[in-house]
Amino acid sequence: MFSELSRFLVRGDVLVVNNTRVFPARLLGYRVPSGGAAECLLLTQIPNPTSQAPNPNECAWDALVHPGQKLKPGARLLFERDGIAIHGEVTGMHFQGRRTIRLSTSHSRGLTDAIDRIGHIPLPPYIKRDDVEEDRDRYQTIYARERGSIAAPTAGLHFTDRQLEELAAGGIERVEVTLHVGYGTFKPVKVDRVEEHAVDAERFAVSPETAAVLTRAKRDGRRIIAVGTTTVRTLESLTVTPDGAVSAGIGETTLFIRPGHAFQLVNAMITNFHLPRSSLLMLVSALAGRERILDAYREAVRHGYRFYSYGDAMLIV
Repeated sequence: MFSELSRFLVRGDVLVVNNTRVFPARLLGYRVPSGGAAECLLLTQIPNPTSQAPNPNECAWDALVHPGQKLKPGARLLFERDGIAIHGEVTGMHFQGRRTIRLSTSHSRGLTDAIDRIGHIPLPPYIKRDDVEEDRDRYQTIYARERGSIAAPTAGLHFTDRQLEELAAGGIERVEVTLHVGYGTFKPVKVDRVEEHAVDAERFAVSPETAAVLTRAKRDGRRIIAVGTTTVRTLESLTVTPDGAVSAGIGETTLFIRPGHAFQLVNAMITNFHLPRSSLLMLVSALAGRERILDAYREAVRHGYRFYSYGDAMLIV
């Protein structure tokens, strides 16, 4: 059972978690002036290209919109609930429903607060129900702090406060990184040659304090245990010198970890069971070995384990 995790960890292990927080990135509204239903999934905020101070009531986003074919540049949208309104205008057209959309509001607390108040939590597409208010807390890890993801780093959903306290009492060190999970986490591998698959860029941040802990663990030969594939990608995207010094950093990663990858920091990981033909399944196969992972998945199917976001987990050591 996951509650027995401490049996498999030893004093001096470093547990690394992703402290990103899911925000209500799904906006439901209608087209102006036709009144037809429209939906917008906010993916990445686009920085202001000028040096002017940002307007808290207006911002451009990279987004997925529906219905994509009808929402061309110049299309106007309105999202409103509980007396709060957000106006949208499509300003750029990209592939497969991707758009650049400029959002604005007259809400007194600004656009970010307006999105948080009227937006919906973007539950995974295989959860066939509308979100409810409780999902704002349930679809989060207990250590989620940094707002910015459209999907939870679900390996962390298993932890409780009490369990983390017990691990700390047992000499397990815990540090945090941030990687904001994007829409690409659901992107299947469709190419015949996996080398041709591209992983969407995701933003990450690792503080100097976390980098210092990782450096000491690396030099001491202690295990670094990543909670979730997002944490693995963050750690393996960092610069590590030959003498084990780990650099802090803020940036984007497009790292695609697959069998043959030489891990520089991660010695073990906790992860859920992933979809076939996914980059995530290839990542865990890179750490544990393809045949061993397939054996574990066959065992999980035999015993009725649950897969995906709210499913069971495995510890790879």
